[in-house]
Amino acid sequence: MKQITVHRAKTELSRLLKEVALGEQVVLLRGTEPVALLVPYRAKGRKRRFGRFKGRLRIGEDFDAPLPPEMAQAFGL
Repeated sequence: MKQITVHRAKTELSRLLKEVALGEQVVLLRGTEPVALLVPYRAKGRKRRFGRFKGRLRIGEDFDAPLPPEMAQAFGL
């Protein structure tokens, strides 16, 4: 997640909006304090971009392994 000061964001707004439209999130700082978060707007009917998290997420080898008995029981399985 990118962090940028409000002063700098004013001069680079067009570029920041392009990055946000591509899925990047930007935190606006006043000094060192976060004051706002720029996130992509999802209008109804807008298509999602697949592969957005490619290389950023990892699923463990045991993802679909059976749950331990005590945990399965807690979920009523």
